[in-house]
Amino acid sequence: MTDSPNTSEPPEAPVCRRLVGRTAVVTGAGSGIGLATARRLASEGARVVCADIDESAGKAAADEVGGLYVRVDVTDPEQVEALFKTAYDTYGSVDVAFNNAGISPPDDDSILTTGLDAWKRVQEVNLTSVYLCCKAALPYMRRQGKGSIINTASFVAVMGAATSQISYTASKGGVLAMSRELGVQFAREGIRVNALCPGPVNTPLLKELFAKDPERAARRLVHIPVGRFAEPEEIAAAVAFLASDDSSFVNAAEFLVDGGIAGAYVTPV
Repeated sequence: MTDSPNTSEPPEAPVCRRLVGRTAVVTGAGSGIGLATARRLASEGARVVCADIDESAGKAAADEVGGLYVRVDVTDPEQVEALFKTAYDTYGSVDVAFNNAGISPPDDDSILTTGLDAWKRVQEVNLTSVYLCCKAALPYMRRQGKGSIINTASFVAVMGAATSQISYTASKGGVLAMSRELGVQFAREGIRVNALCPGPVNTPLLKELFAKDPERAARRLVHIPVGRFAEPEEIAAAVAFLASDDSSFVNAAEFLVDGGIAGAYVTPV
């Protein structure tokens, strides 16, 4: 993907050390937003547990950030519970849970063409997994009396698109609603739960999708006021903020990082 000629490059990340001594669990850590976030959290001092179903990518991520790799199928309750137990047993706390694993398969399209199997598969990976990760992380955070849970939703959780991926959109709406409810329920126990809502991000998943259909990419790009897709590092910076005490009064929020999409009616030419 190329930026439009009058847009600036994303700024370099500042050097921050806001997460020293904290343990962060990142699902989907092997690539894209998850990998960028593992790098960012580690750079801020966190001990990062890199969870991914892809052993090669997950191990590479953990090795790079000096963290711990745990293979996990995020739709399996026992494996998810084992992930957070391993994090606690290894490092002595569970301070941050970035529940980020998700899929966007090509057979999830318009409601007119998406089959029930595709619907269920996306719901399991994108929504049920977040439920399982929150359920597993919360007991550790409640005992500690503190913690930050960041669940990856999407800007499509707050607005509609004619280029629908019906199960993906519905799953992200569920993540947003669940995050809001958990944030309210556990706020007075020192636990914050927020839904991160990225716009389109320049990840391998998006590149693969749009490389096959440049017109589909162009149709989306025109709606982004800043004129480009986000870089994974920009989303990782938002995760680091939500994980840190700098966001101590941010809770039960739909945290949009979308380049202005949700606020736009007509974009610049």
